[in-house]
Amino acid sequence: MLSIALSLAIAPMALADEVDAGLAVDSGSPSLAVEAVAQDEEEDEDSVKAEREAVKSGKVESAKKVEEPKRKRKVIKTIQPKTFMKLHRYEIGPSLGFVANDPFLNRYILGAVFDYHATEIFAIEATAAYSPVLGQGGCDDPDWKPLSCQLLEKNSVSPDISRLTAHGSVGLQFAPIYGKVAAGNSIIAFDVYGTVGLGITATEDDIVALQAEDEPPDGPAHRTASQVHPTTVMGGGARIAFSESVALRAEVKSMTYIETVKSTTLEMKNNLIVQTNVSFFFPGMK
Repeated sequence: MLSIALSLAIAPMALADEVDAGLAVDSGSPSLAVEAVAQDEEEDEDSVKAEREAVKSGKVESAKKVEEPKRKRKVIKTIQPKTFMKLHRYEIGPSLGFVANDPFLNRYILGAVFDYHATEIFAIEATAAYSPVLGQGGCDDPDWKPLSCQLLEKNSVSPDISRLTAHGSVGLQFAPIYGKVAAGNSIIAFDVYGTVGLGITATEDDIVALQAEDEPPDGPAHRTASQVHPTTVMGGGARIAFSESVALRAEVKSMTYIETVKSTTLEMKNNLIVQTNVSFFFPGMK
Protein backbone atom coordinates (compact mmCIF):
# COMPACT_ATOMS: atom_id res chain seq x y z
CA MET A 1 0.00 0.00 0.00
CA LEU A 2 2.79 2.30 0.94
CA SER A 3 4.64 1.61 -2.32
CA ILE A 4 1.58 2.27 -4.40
CA ALA A 5 1.02 5.59 -2.72
CA LEU A 6 4.62 6.70 -3.31
CA SER A 7 4.44 5.85 -7.00
CA LEU A 8 1.28 7.82 -7.39
CA ALA A 9 2.86 10.79 -5.62
CA ILE A 10 6.03 10.69 -7.75
CA ALA A 11 4.14 10.36 -11.08
CA PRO A 12 2.28 13.68 -10.84
CA MET A 13 5.53 15.44 -9.90
CA ALA A 14 7.34 14.04 -12.92
CA LEU A 15 4.43 14.99 -15.16
CA ALA A 16 4.51 18.49 -13.73
CA ASP A 17 8.26 18.77 -14.45
CA GLU A 18 7.75 17.65 -18.02
CA VAL A 19 4.90 20.15 -18.49
CA ASP A 20 7.06 22.94 -17.02
CA ALA A 21 9.93 22.00 -19.27
CA GLY A 22 7.64 21.98 -22.34
CA LEU A 23 6.24 25.35 -21.45
CA ALA A 24 9.69 26.68 -20.96
CA VAL A 25 10.73 25.49 -24.43
CA ASP A 26 7.52 26.73 -26.05
CA SER A 27 7.82 30.09 -24.32
CA GLY A 28 11.30 30.59 -25.91
CA SER A 29 10.45 29.53 -29.53
CA PRO A 30 8.61 32.82 -30.69
CA SER A 31 11.67 35.00 -30.08
CA LEU A 32 13.91 32.62 -32.04
CA ALA A 33 11.48 32.65 -34.99
CA VAL A 34 11.44 36.51 -35.13
CA GLU A 35 15.24 36.66 -35.11
CA ALA A 36 15.42 34.10 -37.96
CA VAL A 37 12.95 36.10 -40.09
CA ALA A 38 14.83 39.36 -39.51
CA GLN A 39 18.11 37.69 -40.44
CA ASP A 40 16.57 36.34 -43.68
CA GLU A 41 15.26 39.84 -44.63
CA GLU A 42 18.69 41.36 -44.05
CA GLU A 43 20.29 38.70 -46.26
CA ASP A 44 17.69 39.35 -49.01
CA GLU A 45 18.31 43.11 -48.88
CA ASP A 46 22.06 42.56 -49.05
CA SER A 47 21.71 40.25 -52.05
CA VAL A 48 19.39 42.69 -53.90
CA LYS A 49 21.80 45.56 -53.19
CA ALA A 50 24.74 43.53 -54.40
CA GLU A 51 22.86 42.59 -57.58
CA ARG A 52 21.99 46.23 -58.33
CA GLU A 53 25.61 47.29 -57.94
CA ALA A 54 26.71 44.48 -60.23
CA VAL A 55 24.20 45.53 -62.88
CA LYS A 56 25.29 49.17 -62.67
CA SER A 57 28.94 48.22 -63.01
CA GLY A 58 28.16 46.12 -66.12
CA LYS A 59 29.40 42.85 -64.71
CA VAL A 60 25.95 41.30 -64.70
CA GLU A 61 23.08 42.04 -67.09
CA SER A 62 19.65 42.59 -65.61
CA ALA A 63 17.37 39.63 -65.97
CA LYS A 64 14.53 41.93 -66.93
CA LYS A 65 16.41 43.33 -69.92
CA VAL A 66 14.90 42.17 -73.17
CA GLU A 67 17.22 41.78 -76.14
CA GLU A 68 16.03 43.78 -79.15
CA PRO A 69 16.05 41.98 -82.48
CA LYS A 70 18.97 42.94 -84.73
CA ARG A 71 17.97 45.14 -87.64
CA LYS A 72 19.45 44.75 -91.10
CA ARG A 73 21.58 47.70 -92.13
CA LYS A 74 20.80 49.29 -95.48
CA VAL A 75 23.38 51.46 -97.20
CA ILE A 76 21.90 54.48 -98.97
CA LYS A 77 24.21 56.22 -101.44
CA THR A 78 23.72 59.98 -101.21
CA ILE A 79 26.64 60.95 -103.47
CA GLN A 80 26.80 59.15 -106.78
CA PRO A 81 29.91 59.02 -108.96
CA LYS A 82 30.33 61.66 -111.67
CA THR A 83 29.07 60.59 -115.06
CA PHE A 84 30.98 63.31 -116.93
CA MET A 85 34.73 63.74 -116.40
CA LYS A 86 37.02 66.46 -117.80
CA LEU A 87 40.32 65.41 -116.26
CA HIS A 88 43.20 65.44 -118.80
CA ARG A 89 40.81 66.01 -121.70
CA TYR A 90 40.72 68.62 -124.45
CA GLU A 91 37.69 70.76 -125.26
CA ILE A 92 37.26 72.52 -128.59
CA GLY A 93 34.32 74.07 -130.39
CA PRO A 94 32.85 77.02 -132.28
CA SER A 95 31.17 79.98 -130.60
CA LEU A 96 28.58 82.56 -131.62
CA GLY A 97 27.95 85.79 -129.74
CA PHE A 98 27.32 89.52 -129.80
CA VAL A 99 28.36 92.67 -127.94
CA ALA A 100 25.52 93.41 -125.52
CA ASN A 101 26.49 96.85 -124.18
CA ASP A 102 27.32 98.84 -127.34
CA PRO A 103 24.60 101.53 -127.80
CA PHE A 104 25.82 102.55 -131.27
CA LEU A 105 26.72 99.38 -133.19
CA ASN A 106 25.53 95.84 -133.79
CA ARG A 107 28.55 93.56 -133.40
CA TYR A 108 28.17 89.85 -134.09
CA ILE A 109 31.06 87.57 -133.23
CA LEU A 110 32.17 84.24 -134.64
CA GLY A 111 34.85 82.42 -132.71
CA ALA A 112 36.40 79.27 -131.37
CA VAL A 113 37.38 78.01 -127.92
CA PHE A 114 40.14 75.58 -126.99
CA ASP A 115 40.59 74.26 -123.42
CA TYR A 116 42.90 71.78 -121.73
CA HIS A 117 41.48 70.49 -118.44
CA ALA A 118 44.45 69.86 -116.16
CA THR A 119 42.07 68.84 -113.36
CA GLU A 120 38.32 68.60 -112.88
CA ILE A 121 38.32 72.18 -111.59
CA PHE A 122 41.12 74.02 -113.42
CA ALA A 123 41.64 74.42 -117.18
CA ILE A 124 43.81 76.50 -119.47
CA GLU A 125 41.73 78.27 -122.09
CA ALA A 126 42.53 79.96 -125.41
CA THR A 127 39.96 81.87 -127.47
CA ALA A 128 39.89 83.56 -130.87
CA ALA A 129 37.06 85.49 -132.51
CA TYR A 130 36.28 87.62 -135.52
CA SER A 131 33.54 90.21 -136.01
CA PRO A 132 32.87 91.13 -139.66
CA VAL A 133 32.38 94.72 -140.77
CA LEU A 134 29.06 94.84 -142.64
CA GLY A 135 29.07 98.47 -143.80
CA GLN A 136 31.13 101.64 -144.17
CA GLY A 137 29.08 103.89 -141.89
CA GLY A 138 25.95 105.96 -142.26
CA CYS A 139 22.28 105.33 -141.57
CA ASP A 140 22.17 102.56 -144.18
CA ASP A 141 24.97 100.66 -142.48
CA PRO A 142 23.57 97.42 -140.96
CA ASP A 143 26.11 97.79 -138.16
CA TRP A 144 24.60 101.11 -137.05
CA LYS A 145 21.87 101.24 -134.46
CA PRO A 146 19.08 103.89 -134.62
CA LEU A 147 20.78 105.97 -131.91
CA SER A 148 23.88 106.47 -134.08
CA CYS A 149 21.81 107.71 -137.00
CA GLN A 150 19.80 110.04 -134.77
CA LEU A 151 22.89 111.62 -133.19
CA LEU A 152 24.64 112.17 -136.50
CA GLU A 153 21.77 113.14 -138.80
CA LYS A 154 19.39 114.97 -136.48
CA ASN A 155 21.58 116.28 -133.67
CA SER A 156 24.81 116.81 -135.63
CA VAL A 157 26.75 115.04 -132.89
CA SER A 158 29.76 112.85 -133.72
CA PRO A 159 29.52 109.69 -131.60
CA ASP A 160 32.75 107.86 -130.90
CA ILE A 161 31.97 104.68 -132.78
CA SER A 162 34.66 102.02 -132.64
CA ARG A 163 34.01 98.60 -134.12
CA LEU A 164 35.40 95.51 -132.47
CA THR A 165 36.80 93.45 -135.34
CA ALA A 166 38.76 90.64 -133.67
CA HIS A 167 40.03 89.47 -130.32
CA GLY A 168 42.00 86.64 -128.75
CA SER A 169 42.88 85.67 -125.21
CA VAL A 170 44.59 83.12 -123.01
CA GLY A 171 43.34 82.51 -119.48
CA LEU A 172 42.52 80.24 -116.61
CA GLN A 173 39.14 78.59 -116.14
CA PHE A 174 37.92 77.70 -112.65
CA ALA A 175 34.88 75.39 -112.32
CA PRO A 176 34.09 74.81 -108.61
CA ILE A 177 30.39 73.90 -108.96
CA TYR A 178 29.19 70.59 -110.39
CA GLY A 179 25.68 69.15 -110.49
CA LYS A 180 23.15 66.90 -112.21
CA VAL A 181 19.67 67.42 -113.59
CA ALA A 182 17.12 64.67 -114.29
CA ALA A 183 15.52 65.03 -117.72
CA GLY A 184 13.07 62.18 -118.20
CA ASN A 185 15.05 58.97 -117.99
CA SER A 186 18.37 60.75 -118.60
CA ILE A 187 20.79 62.48 -116.25
CA ILE A 188 22.39 65.68 -117.56
CA ALA A 189 25.57 66.88 -115.88
CA PHE A 190 26.51 70.55 -115.65
CA ASP A 191 29.12 72.78 -114.09
CA VAL A 192 29.47 76.50 -113.41
CA TYR A 193 32.80 78.20 -114.10
CA GLY A 194 34.61 81.51 -114.12
CA THR A 195 37.42 82.74 -116.37
CA VAL A 196 40.17 85.30 -116.07
CA GLY A 197 42.84 86.08 -118.63
CA LEU A 198 44.76 88.48 -120.87
CA GLY A 199 44.42 89.09 -124.58
CA ILE A 200 44.37 91.55 -127.46
CA THR A 201 41.50 93.32 -129.18
CA ALA A 202 41.49 94.83 -132.67
CA THR A 203 39.19 97.79 -133.33
CA GLU A 204 38.32 100.05 -136.26
CA ASP A 205 36.98 103.58 -135.86
CA ASP A 206 34.01 104.68 -137.94
CA ILE A 207 35.33 107.62 -139.99
CA VAL A 208 31.81 108.65 -141.04
CA ALA A 209 30.62 108.86 -137.42
CA LEU A 210 33.72 110.90 -136.52
CA GLN A 211 32.95 113.23 -139.46
CA ALA A 212 36.50 112.84 -140.70
CA GLU A 213 35.75 111.79 -144.26
CA ASP A 214 37.42 114.89 -145.73
CA GLU A 215 40.50 114.45 -143.61
CA PRO A 216 43.76 113.56 -145.39
CA PRO A 217 44.98 109.95 -144.98
CA ASP A 218 47.59 111.10 -142.49
CA GLY A 219 45.06 113.04 -140.43
CA PRO A 220 44.60 112.35 -136.69
CA ALA A 221 41.41 110.32 -137.14
CA HIS A 222 42.93 108.12 -139.85
CA ARG A 223 46.18 107.54 -137.97
CA THR A 224 44.35 105.80 -135.11
CA ALA A 225 41.48 104.36 -137.13
CA SER A 226 42.79 100.79 -136.78
CA GLN A 227 44.29 99.74 -133.46
CA VAL A 228 45.25 96.70 -131.41
CA HIS A 229 44.81 96.95 -127.65
CA PRO A 230 46.08 94.87 -124.72
CA THR A 231 42.95 93.55 -123.02
CA THR A 232 41.92 92.10 -119.68
CA VAL A 233 39.22 89.43 -119.78
CA MET A 234 36.90 88.28 -117.01
CA GLY A 235 33.78 86.21 -117.26
CA GLY A 236 31.82 83.15 -116.36
CA GLY A 237 29.24 80.70 -117.57
CA ALA A 238 27.76 77.23 -117.40
CA ARG A 239 28.54 74.02 -119.27
CA ILE A 240 25.84 71.38 -119.90
CA ALA A 241 27.10 67.93 -120.91
CA PHE A 242 24.70 65.91 -123.05
CA SER A 243 27.14 63.00 -123.39
CA GLU A 244 30.73 62.23 -122.53
CA SER A 245 31.87 63.95 -125.74
CA VAL A 246 29.42 66.82 -126.41
CA ALA A 247 28.51 69.82 -124.27
CA LEU A 248 26.81 73.19 -124.64
CA ARG A 249 28.21 76.34 -123.04
CA ALA A 250 26.61 79.71 -122.33
CA GLU A 251 28.83 82.47 -121.00
CA VAL A 252 29.37 86.19 -120.51
CA LYS A 253 32.76 87.90 -120.88
CA SER A 254 33.86 91.43 -120.05
CA MET A 255 36.77 92.77 -122.13
CA THR A 256 38.41 96.03 -121.03
CA TYR A 257 41.05 98.03 -122.90
CA ILE A 258 42.21 101.62 -123.53
CA GLU A 259 41.64 103.16 -126.96
CA THR A 260 43.09 106.28 -128.58
CA VAL A 261 40.58 108.51 -130.40
CA LYS A 262 41.81 110.90 -133.13
CA SER A 263 45.39 110.34 -132.02
CA THR A 264 44.90 112.51 -128.94
CA THR A 265 42.20 111.25 -126.59
CA LEU A 266 42.46 108.10 -124.44
CA GLU A 267 39.24 106.29 -123.59
CA MET A 268 38.64 103.15 -121.58
CA LYS A 269 36.34 100.81 -123.42
CA ASN A 270 34.48 97.78 -122.19
CA ASN A 271 32.76 95.22 -124.37
CA LEU A 272 30.34 92.83 -122.70
CA ILE A 273 30.09 89.73 -124.87
CA VAL A 274 27.29 87.18 -124.54
CA GLN A 275 27.97 83.98 -126.43
CA THR A 276 27.21 80.28 -126.69
CA ASN A 277 29.56 77.44 -127.55
CA VAL A 278 29.21 73.86 -128.73
CA SER A 279 32.08 71.89 -127.20
CA PHE A 280 33.58 68.57 -128.23
CA PHE A 281 35.72 66.60 -125.77
CA PHE A 282 38.54 64.20 -126.63
CA PRO A 283 39.96 61.69 -125.91
CA GLY A 284 37.22 59.56 -124.37
CA MET A 285 36.65 59.23 -120.64
CA LYS A 286 38.88 56.76 -118.81
